[in-house]
Amino acid sequence: MADKDFSILDPFSSVDLGVADSADGVKQWAIANRDIIQPVKRFFNEMIVGIDNALNAVPPLIMLLLMVLIAWQAAGRRVAILVGLAMTVLGFLAPNAWALAMTTLAIVVSAVILCFLIGLPLGILAGKNDRFESIIRPVLDTMQTIPAFVYLVPVVMLIGIGNVSGVLVTIIFALPPLVRLTSLGIRGVNASVVEAARAFGASPSQILFKVELPLATPTILAGVNQTIMLSLSMVVIASMISVKGLGNEVLRAMGRLDAGKALVGGLGIVILAIVLDRVTQGMGRSGRDRGHRHWWQGGPVGVVLRLTGKA
Repeated sequence: MADKDFSILDPFSSVDLGVADSADGVKQWAIANRDIIQPVKRFFNEMIVGIDNALNAVPPLIMLLLMVLIAWQAAGRRVAILVGLAMTVLGFLAPNAWALAMTTLAIVVSAVILCFLIGLPLGILAGKNDRFESIIRPVLDTMQTIPAFVYLVPVVMLIGIGNVSGVLVTIIFALPPLVRLTSLGIRGVNASVVEAARAFGASPSQILFKVELPLATPTILAGVNQTIMLSLSMVVIASMISVKGLGNEVLRAMGRLDAGKALVGGLGIVILAIVLDRVTQGMGRSGRDRGHRHWWQGGPVGVVLRLTGKA
């Protein structure tokens, strides 16, 4: 709406498009229709609580051993030793550090699983369809460039505070790299390989699942790696809306100027980031890096198979 004192040289201060009023209208709609969102909120909450309870129900030493074995299988002995040492250090940071780390891990795992379920199909579609890719690219650009704090307001309006809101914010923030790199991986598959599969009578679904996705797996896993790192970077920011875990410990320490608690929370997040980064990088190794062996021919699974004579 134009003002009486409109100036052609300064139109910005004399014209109001009513963006703020529209935003208030969205807020009122969200408040009035929160019941529609409740089933989604319950699903997310049950998923997060289930993963959190499962991780915290396992005794720390057993969980440490499981993480070392997973790291050994996925990334080799060196990474397994690194994971064991890093998680041991994390456990000794403070009496409650391990439990907080498992809660943070549950939130990150929930967000990454949902990002994968949403991002992989979108990335495949973007890699196969130029028109869809041109439509989704500005959406992904917007999701990546909007400051992370801006995500908090609409999510809190719709869902309220808590772990569910934190996971939703994390999904919005961490989804774009997975979509982009999945699309890049599909587009990067050698066209001659696809043509050869088509010439041998492979159907489009067979080409996708037996040719394109296996060849694009390293790039897709690089996207998963970036999604995990971005999810961890949101931990502290999401703690502002009552998301539990190490990020909440850092936020409380900031409010009390408690350097000790801030150090425990910060180091815990760094250690989790290192562990998850090294494991997912190991999962993305090509067959050549593994010595042209299948994944089950190495690590603890390979040891068991050799001992039982089945290798």
